[in-house]
Amino acid sequence: MTEVRVRFPPSPTGYLHIGGARTAIYNWLFARKHGGKLVLRIEDTDTERSTQESIQGILDGLEWLGVTWDEGPYFQSEYAKEHVAAAQRLLADGNAYKCFCSKETLEAKREAAAAAKGDYRYDGTCRKLSAEEVKGKEAQGLPYVIRFKVPQEPGKVGFDDQVYGRVERAYEDIEDFVIVRSNGLPLYLLCNVVDDIRDRITHVIRGQDGLSNTPRQILLYRALGAELPIFAHMPLTLDLNKAKISKRSHGEIVSVQFYREQGFLPWALANFLVLLGWSTPDDREIFSREELIEAFDLSGITRSNSIFNYRKDDPKFFTDPKAININGHYLRTMPIEEIGALVKVEFQKEGLWDAAYDGEKRAWFLKTLDMTRERFHTLKDFASLGRAWFADDFVMDETALAKNVLKHPDLKEWLPKLADRFEALPELSHDETERVCREFAEELGVKVGVLVNGARAVITGQVKGPSMFEVFAQIGKQRVVSRLRDVAKYFV
Repeated sequence: MTEVRVRFPPSPTGYLHIGGARTAIYNWLFARKHGGKLVLRIEDTDTERSTQESIQGILDGLEWLGVTWDEGPYFQSEYAKEHVAAAQRLLADGNAYKCFCSKETLEAKREAAAAAKGDYRYDGTCRKLSAEEVKGKEAQGLPYVIRFKVPQEPGKVGFDDQVYGRVERAYEDIEDFVIVRSNGLPLYLLCNVVDDIRDRITHVIRGQDGLSNTPRQILLYRALGAELPIFAHMPLTLDLNKAKISKRSHGEIVSVQFYREQGFLPWALANFLVLLGWSTPDDREIFSREELIEAFDLSGITRSNSIFNYRKDDPKFFTDPKAININGHYLRTMPIEEIGALVKVEFQKEGLWDAAYDGEKRAWFLKTLDMTRERFHTLKDFASLGRAWFADDFVMDETALAKNVLKHPDLKEWLPKLADRFEALPELSHDETERVCREFAEELGVKVGVLVNGARAVITGQVKGPSMFEVFAQIGKQRVVSRLRDVAKYFV
């Protein structure tokens, strides 16, 4: 059986887009599923827009996601001679010709076609030139492009797409397309085919926006005497207004780097991206790497466009809620040691890291992460929503302040008295703090929840969280007592 070989060929003209990342992940999954190879090829022939920074960003993004390639990265620009040689071969074989039509001439023909309410296709003017006429024009130094000769007899070019089924296009609907510019540089259509032939690509898995190019590329494959790869085109990813997601329209929200900076777990983002256009075999949404490799199949790719459920300026969700929920799932279920290593990096960036968390306070650190992660969705939540567990300069949630503190003015006197009782205890344990709170509430003639919820707000800054009797014990007597006594500052 022929070895499966797929490729991911990004253009380094910007960040790693989540759409591009999804393409890379699909190709990676397919290669791993079939014991094949993933080739990474950087298509850097756009010298004006390609940058080293973008190249490094793509490599870093793929590595962060865990998308490992088996060959490359190859750079398309390094194979320019092969692309030119292929064009010359097509000329020599009579499958292409030199076109001397000026831009002005072509534009006039387009305008005439538009005025007649017709579609313009190149009319083959230079295809009819004799060898002598071509030499004459070359002798005059006239610039030219190289066009591919599309068959003129009745017929179609077709292929069986693994997603969209049988796709056909009549020869008469394909104009003689340009494969080399007037400056001598081959176009993407030709370069891509030449590279895929050289890299022995067996399956081309790419976005649906490449579907319209496929008939022309098939003509090039045949003219170059190469075997066709199997094509599979993925649906586009659109926003709620059915517009294609892009940096121009959506900003950094569609870059992989954004999710890395927002505290996403690499595999959680990969898991989410796979679901944009792929139907799982059993309605599951959470997969380990091994499970997804086993489950992934091209037959699961849907024809309908996927929706990136992003609402700009939504105060509740900064990106697609499903992405946030999947990330939260992984935060809650990953081994706590793994979470600890990731939170360490986040804390170092935020100035919250204490070397003791790797030493004598290691057990306390990991237990605290385990207690708090239930309601967190990103790694950044540990440093923001969970900041009070690790530092005193935390921000009080406005709802917690209004609902659980200011609503009960007597807390200004009650919580310091509760602090006195806690301070008198040998240590703050779950059972002892519960006993003290219930006894004090009974003495005051109030529900214990008034004390407990007020204490939660001034100690953690949050409305909800783990059992407060566990919180008292975990945060520690010094911080608990100090914060309870400092409640008066909230009534100023």
